Amino acid sequence: MRKTSLAAFAAATALIAPAKAQRPVPSAPAAITPDVAALRDAALLDDVALDIIEGITTEVGPRMAGTEAEGRARAWGLAKLTSLGFKNVRIETTKMHTWVRGVETAEVVSPFPQKLRLTALGSSGATPPEGLTAEIVYFASFRDLQMAPNGSLNGKIAFVSNAMVATQDGSSYGAYGPARFVGPNLAAKKGAAAMLIRSIGSDRGRGPHAGQTTFEKGVTPIPAAALSTSDADNLSRMIKRGKPIKLHLTLTPRDLGMTETGNVIAEVPGTDPAAGVVLVGGHLDSWDLGTGAIDDGAGIAITAAAAKRLLDGPAPRRTIRIVWFGDEETGGAGSGAYFAAHRNERHALAAESDFGADRVWRFGVNLPDKASAVGDRLATALAPLGIVRSHEKAGDGADIEQLVKAGVSAVDLNQTGTRYFDYHHTPEDTFERIDPAQLRQNVAAWTAMLAITANAPEELIKN
Repeated sequence: MRKTSLAAFAAATALIAPAKAQRPVPSAPAAITPDVAALRDAALLDDVALDIIEGITTEVGPRMAGTEAEGRARAWGLAKLTSLGFKNVRIETTKMHTWVRGVETAEVVSPFPQKLRLTALGSSGATPPEGLTAEIVYFASFRDLQMAPNGSLNGKIAFVSNAMVATQDGSSYGAYGPARFVGPNLAAKKGAAAMLIRSIGSDRGRGPHAGQTTFEKGVTPIPAAALSTSDADNLSRMIKRGKPIKLHLTLTPRDLGMTETGNVIAEVPGTDPAAGVVLVGGHLDSWDLGTGAIDDGAGIAITAAAAKRLLDGPAPRRTIRIVWFGDEETGGAGSGAYFAAHRNERHALAAESDFGADRVWRFGVNLPDKASAVGDRLATALAPLGIVRSHEKAGDGADIEQLVKAGVSAVDLNQTGTRYFDYHHTPEDTFERIDPAQLRQNVAAWTAMLAITANAPEELIKN
């Protein structure tokens, strides 16, 4: 009876005594092997990634998807990956619908005559060769354009001026991007003769930001362009003076039809084919205003440099496959072709680097429950690099999206995005934007990730 009496006393006391909060006892960090730490730390002195970025931006330069320049980039990539010692290096080509820009000018005709700096959006329609002149209809946000009545833009040039702000995780791109992604399609359906947007970027300069737009089937593409953020702000100030603004716009892009794009693939062979392939990479193509250093010369360089560190040591358990995808920027023909050709292979994990070269600050995983310890070991290995763990499921990256949707495990290594959209898709995306110390931190993070995932004894393939 004593047990019962003590239990009753404890229960009664709990009703009148304030309960003390019990803090969970923190668990000890998961252990990693010394070789993982050694690989990670040695990568902080890496020079392979910087060499790749310098090489492709200097020897190839801009490499629009589907163009001759992208073809030269594939040949350059084949030679580079071969020279680094990777195995099974090859190019897998496919076809894509290719658009290229032409003449791009804009000038306020009245009441404040002056030229503006802009660039056509990918898949933009064309003006007549002599251009078109029309009145501007101003929208402070994409939402305002959505609310415009059908037919209210007949013969006018729609102008959406929403101003993107910088965020560490880049989430503002998704918030403000629809003005570019689908804005011209919507303006066309409402009768607009053309559309201008304030560039989707966080800078305050006169270099416009390129980027793709999409028109629905049955909607005739209208001329569509992005103004530099500075010129867009100037145009907004003109509009606020309360006088009708008339603008002359000339855009003469053209459609090349079906041309060639493709992926460059290389491998670090593993010892256990049944364990599956760890796929890493980025995209080889770039927009044509800059030389594609941060988007995405950095991504292909970081992942290849990390894989090279495992190539130069003992063979990993899983094969590491590097893929430099073609046509990420204008539609994803490269990733689509890769998925069609390799979807039935055993992919253990996929990860993509496509957010510049500034330091990794966060990582996330999307692993089966049976491999949860892999995420714990990643947390231990990445913590000395200043990288925290995310609670979001991994799978970021347009080129690996189809694999992840098909059930392939994923790891994200999220870079700091506070300055990325100052240069994204602009003439300023050049080699000078690369910070070597931050780039090396990326290589160290990816090296640690590959050392752990490619050798993990746990099963990474989801059932």
